[in-house]
Amino acid sequence: MTEGPHLPPAYPPLADREALLDALNVVVGDAWNSFDRPRPVEPVLEPGLRARLDEPLPDGPGDPRDALADAARVLDKSNSPARPLYLAYVGSTGLEVGVIGAALMATYDVNLAATARAADLVERQALAWVAELIGFPHAEGAFTSGGMTSNLTALLVAREGALPGVRTRGFDGRTGAVYCSREAHHSVLRAAEAAGIGSNQVRRLAIDAHRRLVPAEVDASIARDREDGITPVCVVANGGTTLTGTVDPVGALADVCERHDVWLHVDGAYGLPAAATDRARHLFAGLERADSVTLDAHKWLGIQKSCSVVLTRRSGSLERSFGHEESYMRRDAVPNAVEMTLEYSRPLNSLKLWLAVRTHGAAAFRNWISHTLGLAEALTEAIRADPDFELLHEPTLSTVCFRHVPPGMADLDAHNADLVAAVQADGRIFLAAADVDGVRCLRACFVNFRTRREDVDFAMDVLRELGQLPA
Repeated sequence: MTEGPHLPPAYPPLADREALLDALNVVVGDAWNSFDRPRPVEPVLEPGLRARLDEPLPDGPGDPRDALADAARVLDKSNSPARPLYLAYVGSTGLEVGVIGAALMATYDVNLAATARAADLVERQALAWVAELIGFPHAEGAFTSGGMTSNLTALLVAREGALPGVRTRGFDGRTGAVYCSREAHHSVLRAAEAAGIGSNQVRRLAIDAHRRLVPAEVDASIARDREDGITPVCVVANGGTTLTGTVDPVGALADVCERHDVWLHVDGAYGLPAAATDRARHLFAGLERADSVTLDAHKWLGIQKSCSVVLTRRSGSLERSFGHEESYMRRDAVPNAVEMTLEYSRPLNSLKLWLAVRTHGAAAFRNWISHTLGLAEALTEAIRADPDFELLHEPTLSTVCFRHVPPGMADLDAHNADLVAAVQADGRIFLAAADVDGVRCLRACFVNFRTRREDVDFAMDVLRELGQLPA
């Protein structure tokens, strides 16, 4: 047989990979150094770069070093939660070792749909470590693409338990309901919609003076639904609400769920890592009685997005909800990983967390979380001590909602909205607006290991300065 001509590959490898890696090393190092201190001003995207971002599809090749330089400029001029005074939302804080894990993950591009051999063991160990850190007796679990997917996964498992066969037969005339606080994350409603239960069947129930879900309300709502022929599917307890950081009374809700034989899920995407600390463990009393929990490592554990975890207390619940067999993916010796999750193509996101725990150890995470809890307490004390500021709730974890109330200000809602805009334009700190009981306010959330005690005082000084807006 005559050998054909040797043609170059359609996508040739980079001509000088080592030089590009060196350039990337400089970019990453500069970024890490910039994260160690607050910015003096908010940077502006220069006109030339902005123009290049409007260019049409390039037909020919370009210099990868130029593309890398532009990518670095774009990201440097974007909002990054890694910066120590990024207090607006609950975001990842950019552990350096997570970058290494993300690079390795992307390099090898392992897929956790079918068994990935050694990588399966990393995932299994990382799940066990998360469970041990927070004190949850997990039997199985999975890493997912985010809290939305983790909550949906838990709800689908609860749905299959409450309405057996629903994944294959559909609801078949049956109706289900989900129970949560009126301050539960919107992902709970989205999950109910995606699961076919419907957001109208989510009972968003009353909260007490501490903004916690009231167990008696859950008990009564479940009883009413049962009388009406509606099947209770799941109670979702908050493990730290996004708005105020509130933790619902898990133990009391577990009593209700056990009495009615209803699945209890704890949405701890933001707050559940606090269960690892002596300072906040008591808030999660009864966690070990929950049927499933969600935790986003890309929030308070500082891992780069995405890195979410869903854990269940009973063996077999995930496979019962997602297990299947296809001609292109046999399950000969062991079930494939995809039979435990909603997602098919699934990267080894657990590697980032696994490396972080191997590198820093659990004690470092506990200390960091305790430190940020202390920062929220310090901000709370500073607000109480200043008559020009008003605290809007009693903080539970590391989130504080408050507002600026200078004397003589007629429209405080408008003033605080203007103050948030001024803060974001200024760039020295980054806060977001929020509404608490219809009141427009400022919201600060401390999850960054880089934030120091003196940064709290600096943030208050900036707010006092920028708060001198025209009346």
